[in-house]
Formats: sequence, C-alpha cells, structure tokens
Amino acid sequence: MDLSYPIGKFEAPASLDAARRGEWLREIAEAPARLREAVRGLDDAQLDTPYRPGGWTVRQVVHHMADSHVNAYIRYRLALTEDQPTIKPYDQTAWAELADARTLPVESSLAILEGVHRRWVALAESLAEADFARVFVHPERGVVRLDSNLAMYAWHGRHHAAHILGLRERMGWK
Repeated sequence: MDLSYPIGKFEAPASLDAARRGEWLREIAEAPARLREAVRGLDDAQLDTPYRPGGWTVRQVVHHMADSHVNAYIRYRLALTEDQPTIKPYDQTAWAELADARTLPVESSLAILEGVHRRWVALAESLAEADFARVFVHPERGVVRLDSNLAMYAWHGRHHAAHILGLRERMGWK
C-alpha cells in the first residue's frame, strides 16, 4: 500500500453532472464526522505520531485539513463574487510546521471543519447549475471550475482520514 496515497491520487472526474455533485457534497458534509471518528480516543503521543515515515503527525494532518478546507471555501466565495479571481496559494508544508499545527489540541480544527463544511454545503446547495462552472485561477493549477474543485475536496477529506485510519490499523490502536 502507498502510505502517501492510501486511496490513490486524485483523478479529475470525467463527468461534472448534478448527480456526481450530490455525491461530493455528501462526502464534504460527512468529512468532519469521519475525521473526528478517525482521531477518536487518540492520546497526545498518538496524535504526535507521523502517519508514515517522513510524513506529518496525525495532529498536523487534522490542522492541515482545517487550513486547506478554509482556503477552499474562501476560493469558492471569491469565484462566486468575482470574475475569474486569481487566488493566492499557500505553502501547506510551512503552515503544518507552525506552532499551532504542531501543538494545539485537534478539537479546534475539528470545530473549524464542522462549521466551514456546514456553510460550504449550504452555499453549494443554494447554487444554480451555471454557478458550478464558475472558475478561479490558481497560479500553480491554472483555471479551476467550482464543480471540479468540489470533487477534489471530497477526495481530500477521504484521503487524510485514510492516512489516520491506516496508521491506527498498522499500530493496532483501537
């Protein structure tokens, strides 16, 4: 098993229809609970264990999820209120090394994820079909459609939960 990509690398969907969006929205709605369950009962030593050799700790993964998904939600709002905005990327590795990501309890980021995902799903459910074709420009990824980005973040939530669940299984943590 590839410990970096336990569910495989993200593959852009061939189809961006309403049925697929519904699946991705369900996954995004469920992601905070899935992540909360993945870390349930872990003590500080376990939270400070890298999910793979040379990888982030479980704690850093949880805080990364909050950082990443807050940015994704903001990008959605920018794309809906501006014409093809160019977003500012961030150095996720540098963010994961900041003191808060290395030391704070994970509850703060779990709460952020719950709130952001609740708003993100409500926003997406309010959109017209044409709104999902709106775009933002990512300096590294190019033009990104909102529906395609939704698919990526549905994958992203599963991806990081799988990192933690895989570690739990390998370590025998019940």
